[in-house]
Amino acid sequence: MPPRRRGGGPARRGPPVIPARFAHILFALILSGLMSCLVSGLATWRALGVVEGFPALWLWSWLNSWAVAFPAVLVVAPLTRRIVALLTRPD
Repeated sequence: MPPRRRGGGPARRGPPVIPARFAHILFALILSGLMSCLVSGLATWRALGVVEGFPALWLWSWLNSWAVAFPAVLVVAPLTRRIVALLTRPD
């Protein structure tokens, strides 16, 4: 029998589930995090090469980039959806 939580229902296992109304924010967070990580890593490598302390430099660059990328994705995504809708047709 599964363990019970305080409310009487079975305890849930696995990662936390976020309500669907926040899906667009979670999508923007993950997308901006991955993209800014890749782009900042490449830009740091191109600018400095693999130097001593490269991971720390990349991390600092990534965090600064993510701070800009996350709000940018939140603002630009609706515009991008509209542009895509104009450029495509339903199947």
